[in-house]
Amino acid sequence: MKTTRLLALIAFVAMFVFSSCQKEEGEVTANEVSAMTLAKISNLGFNTDNVQRVDGGYLVEGDIMLSDSDLNVSAKTQALRVGDAEQYRTTNLVSVGSSRTVRVAITTSLPSAYVSALDEAIRRYNAENLLIKFQRVSSNYEVLFSKAPAGSSYLASAGFPSGGNPYNSVKVNSDYLGSNPGTNYLATILAHELGHCIGFRHTDYMDRSYSCGGAYYNEGASTVGAIHIPGTPTSADPNSWMLACIGTGVNRPFNSNDKTALNYIY
Repeated sequence: MKTTRLLALIAFVAMFVFSSCQKEEGEVTANEVSAMTLAKISNLGFNTDNVQRVDGGYLVEGDIMLSDSDLNVSAKTQALRVGDAEQYRTTNLVSVGSSRTVRVAITTSLPSAYVSALDEAIRRYNAENLLIKFQRVSSNYEVLFSKAPAGSSYLASAGFPSGGNPYNSVKVNSDYLGSNPGTNYLATILAHELGHCIGFRHTDYMDRSYSCGGAYYNEGASTVGAIHIPGTPTSADPNSWMLACIGTGVNRPFNSNDKTALNYIY
């Protein structure tokens, strides 16, 4: 009788442990990124290292936002060039026709110094006489610069165009950058994110360690596109406005290769 009860107890414990293991194996915590989501991110052509779940979607490659709807877009094959340190764009660009002015706004959640920096970023683009131009407005905007959520781990974030329109949101980490980080430094960051909004990938896409330090890190390429822009160099470009990382206080106005890339696309 004692043996029977002992065997029954062992069987019950074994069943409980097995069911607990099954539950743990299938659980996904609130901030965890599921394997299915990582697969979708990879299929879109992004590196899946250090993917973060954030408000509105997922942060990849340090400053690129992908929403759930982005992840559910069916992929199409795109011929790519993967390699050195040339300028890169995505398959999606902003439709400009003979000319287009993109309306940009900034919320009062950001300090006043950020308005001056945004104006400088806009000035840099408009000085290139591109088919795409930018104008700061107070309403009826197409791209909104606003404060990143408290505790964000990035300087700023944006996304890529869709449907011929620019990505509509740039989040800026003013908690980290402070109320007056320097106009040219901040303008470089804002111009970089605006570059993503109109379809540019990182210049050091092939190896983020070039600007970020640390180990070799290729962002990866697939259907979203990492398409070489003709006329840009095949050697390293230390001053590009689209490098993945930036040191505190650094100013990166458009260099000659950046201008070549901008003028080729727009």
